[in-house]
Amino acid sequence: MPDHVHINGDYHDSKPPQIGDEGLRVARHVTWVGFVWNALLGTAKVVGGIVGNSGAVVADGIHSFSDFITDVIVLVMVTISHRKANSRYEYGHGKYETFASMLIAVLLVIVGIGILVDGIHKVILTVHGEELPRPGMIALVMCVASIVVKEWLYHYTRRAGERIHSGALVANAWHHRSDSFSSVATVAGVAGAMWLGSQFRVLDPIAAMVVSVFIIIVGIKMAIPAVRELLEEALPADMLSGIRKVIAATPGVDTYHHLRTRRNGSTIIIDVHLKVNPMLTVSRAHAIATDVERKLCETFGPSTIVTSHIEPYRGERILPDGSCAD
Repeated sequence: MPDHVHINGDYHDSKPPQIGDEGLRVARHVTWVGFVWNALLGTAKVVGGIVGNSGAVVADGIHSFSDFITDVIVLVMVTISHRKANSRYEYGHGKYETFASMLIAVLLVIVGIGILVDGIHKVILTVHGEELPRPGMIALVMCVASIVVKEWLYHYTRRAGERIHSGALVANAWHHRSDSFSSVATVAGVAGAMWLGSQFRVLDPIAAMVVSVFIIIVGIKMAIPAVRELLEEALPADMLSGIRKVIAATPGVDTYHHLRTRRNGSTIIIDVHLKVNPMLTVSRAHAIATDVERKLCETFGPSTIVTSHIEPYRGERILPDGSCAD
């Protein structure tokens, strides 16, 4: 019996409602909410930092304005990533979302390095005898307000991202939290610079440097999974175990091998060679492959793309997970 290749075209050509149209609507709404709040916070902190003589608060405001750019990136990239597959992008546009996460991560690192360099410069000036101005109360108020708003935005955005399986939205949520962390450090630095005397005003640029470290770390943590996905790393071990169990438990599958997995944005892609009784008809073997694909899509989401290749089982040794040696 000749080998048979079967691709689950039904799921390949469409997106599930919760990840497609509805997911896109949720992503846009959540990102617009963040966009508006980032505009307000960024403006308030920069103005408050300038009026209140606090470089740390100005840096914090610049960080909020950087969220402006990331919100635009998410809006554009998430929209593109939810376009249907076509002849040019046969697996869909999911990598655009991964690319968006990568851009956000790079932007965070760049902003963090800029704030760090500025903080170091001010500390050096202080060491050389220059007295920094005392921060005003408005700077402290802006920081406290920022913490409250950004923590709310973090939880709001992350819940939405996890619900629609959007990596870019979850990445943007962590960007909100990094801003919250930076404001906490800024509060400590500004408060110390205000009330501990002129010799402690160096705490303001030191707080800005602490903020920068938080930002850089968050950016690196966001970049790592995005790079792995762009390089098409296999799915995590727990997901692979689940895939193997579904395949091995499907009636008619004697064993399987050449299991390969990867992600394309929020879409899971699975390639596998199924070994069946060589005496089966092509029609029956096709039905078994379709059954495997259906169960995988039921388990891992309707947008899952499964490509199965049928081979005759010739008595190969079956391993504990149901697969066989190549």
